[in-house]
Formats: sequence, structure tokens, C-alpha cells
Amino acid sequence: MTKKPKTLEEWQAQLTPEQFAVCRMQGTEHPFSGKYFKVPENPGVYHCVACDNPLFETATQFEAGCGWPSFYQPIRPDAVEEREDFSHHMHRIEVVCSECQSHLGHVFPDGPPPTGLRYCINSVALKLIETEKK
Repeated sequence: MTKKPKTLEEWQAQLTPEQFAVCRMQGTEHPFSGKYFKVPENPGVYHCVACDNPLFETATQFEAGCGWPSFYQPIRPDAVEEREDFSHHMHRIEVVCSECQSHLGHVFPDGPPPTGLRYCINSVALKLIETEKK
């Protein structure tokens, strides 16, 4: 059985105003304003705030200095989808959740090994579930 997509009104009722602005309206939070831009002490998995799809592991997070959480790869290749984005007079690659199509951020070719990629993701689009405490 195929799930019926949610309407914008349903998303607006489910998400906070900040989450809705980023996840459903393709907004961007201010740099250094989100709670996950620094690598956390405890290991865990970041999930989509809108649908709980696992997206990124803290083990792949790194400090990029850009003010947003940065990862060199998703938890699984099919966890996210990448799309061309020509907004704001730029050409970028948008990253969305593969389950609910929520906007997460963008991916850039300036990350560390082993992938050389930097998934630059809005904190407000993420929910960290710690796997253990240090």
C-alpha cells in the first residue's frame, strides 16, 4: 500500500515553524545557529526530523568551519537523494530525505577523504539519537 503524501498544511501542523521553513520550504538556517554544527561527544545517528529516516552517523561528521553539520557520506546510499538546484542564481546539488523528500541541505565536492564530499545539512532538519554515552 502506497502512503498518501502529506499536504503542506499537514506538514505545518507536524513541524515547528523553523523545521517547516527548512524542510518543506527549502530554507536555510543561519550558520552557527543550529545545535548540531559541532561534532557531538557521544556517537549516534541523525534521523530526519520529519519522518525519522536514518540519514547520517556521527562517525562521518566533521568540523568544516561553515556553521552547519557536515558529513562525508550518508548512512546508506539510498538514505538521501540529490537534485540539481539553481536557486539564488547558483548551481548546487540539493540533498533531500529519500523517504519524505524534506530539504536537508546541499552537497559540495570539498570534503575530506574517503569521499571528498561535504554534505552540508541544516541542524533543524535533523534529530540525533545517541547510540551510547561516553
